[in-house]
Amino acid sequence: MSGRKLRLGVVGAGHLGTIHTRLLRSIDDVELVGVSDPSPAARRRIADEFQIETFEDHRPLLGRIDAAIVAAPTRDHYWIGMELAEAGVHLLVEKPMTATVAEADALIRAARARNLVLQVGHVERFNPAFAAACQIPSPRYVEAVRASGYTGRSIDVGVVLDLMIHDIDLVLSLVGSELVEVHAVGTAVLGPHEDMAHAQLRFADGCLATLNASRTSYQAQRTMQVFGEQGYAAIDFATGSVKTIRPGELVRRRQIDVRQLGAEDRRQLQQRLFTDLLLVEDLQPEKRNAILDEQHDFVISIRTGQKPQVTGQHGRDALAVAARILERIAEPQPADRRAPPLQGPHWELAPQSTPVRTRKAG
Repeated sequence: MSGRKLRLGVVGAGHLGTIHTRLLRSIDDVELVGVSDPSPAARRRIADEFQIETFEDHRPLLGRIDAAIVAAPTRDHYWIGMELAEAGVHLLVEKPMTATVAEADALIRAARARNLVLQVGHVERFNPAFAAACQIPSPRYVEAVRASGYTGRSIDVGVVLDLMIHDIDLVLSLVGSELVEVHAVGTAVLGPHEDMAHAQLRFADGCLATLNASRTSYQAQRTMQVFGEQGYAAIDFATGSVKTIRPGELVRRRQIDVRQLGAEDRRQLQQRLFTDLLLVEDLQPEKRNAILDEQHDFVISIRTGQKPQVTGQHGRDALAVAARILERIAEPQPADRRAPPLQGPHWELAPQSTPVRTRKAG
């Protein structure tokens, strides 16, 4: 491989596969060999747009590529990844890594046995706005909301594996403590999988994380708030904006006690609260293409042998937490509960609705 470009293929020509294909063409050290997808229409679109060779599946790429980006449906990640790994191909597998934790473990073993790079596409780790959250030491509370309208993509999984898993991975990277307790509710709206979910995660160090995800929301939102003993960060992943609040000198030294303040001092405290008592800073991180940075990290890891920023183990750990959340969502509710259950997935278990008949006028 030394002295020549890295030969790379893309498996899957859907939304993400198309983005990966377009961006890979801008990396000087990469030769994009081809793209595979079972859909003739998708292959024609890719061939017309990028003037690149396409295939019905990934097997014709074997022996012609050094690395691959797997952007196929989640149910296919495992067997495609295993066939590529067995052929000695380095892997960047889109999230969720696989459909089950057992599949993730097997894929990690296969890559490790052949000394291959196995990276997982948790692209929010490369979002410049997330770096602000990493500056808050010892998080005590994290709250994340990830909501969108219905896109029609990733319908083979529910919203936990589709959207919430992004924030699961981010929280795990921030907290670094054992997960000890999970509570969750969710509901299916448009199919057999949950389309809305709420989860609470409690860690051994006392940190609490609240995660909300929806793909049937009328308002798009990708935000995270991180509260620590020495500050707070509010992140908008969509806009890349970050607001941090840190205690000023008087607050850090515990020199303010509102119980000892008179009326005039309290009035002045209100005016000074977000100037010299709590220091507010609006950050504008550098605008970058997170997916392109993720691809560069993949190429560098292959070239140098260093670990990627998001390893197979990271992807596996996020998947394991997602599995625990789904288990809690699926748990039966107490028999005496009167309110309609939020638990899901429940599509196949829902009673058949009776069509509403309208009476003709007259």
